[in-house]
Amino acid sequence: VQLVESGGGLVQAGGSLRLSCAASGSTSSNNDMGWYREAPGKQRELVAAITNSGSTIYYADSVKGRFTISRDNAQNTMYLQMNSLKSEDTAVYYCYTSEFGTSDPPTLSVYWGQGTQVTVSS
Repeated sequence: VQLVESGGGLVQAGGSLRLSCAASGSTSSNNDMGWYREAPGKQRELVAAITNSGSTIYYADSVKGRFTISRDNAQNTMYLQMNSLKSEDTAVYYCYTSEFGTSDPPTLSVYWGQGTQVTVSS
């Protein structure tokens, strides 16, 4: 499975960006996807996650009400719409996908994108 992020860049505080994560290869029909971010000197933080059906969505408290995660399974693509951006949102954003295999016991596989830089200027 390969993941390619796009959509990062430089934006002023209060602005918006839309990140995309395109998956290719042996993608599962039952995978979860999400976004982490890593800022200099800080631990990697889970920003948002979404199940395959989209029925369950998680947001970090720091982005609730500002970020929206979505996915298009037909296009094998996930999105993160980021509005009202703040300087503290500056980080490298990584998308991931996770899926359980069919072995017994099942094993969890996690795949990562290469990351995309988001810089918010104040």
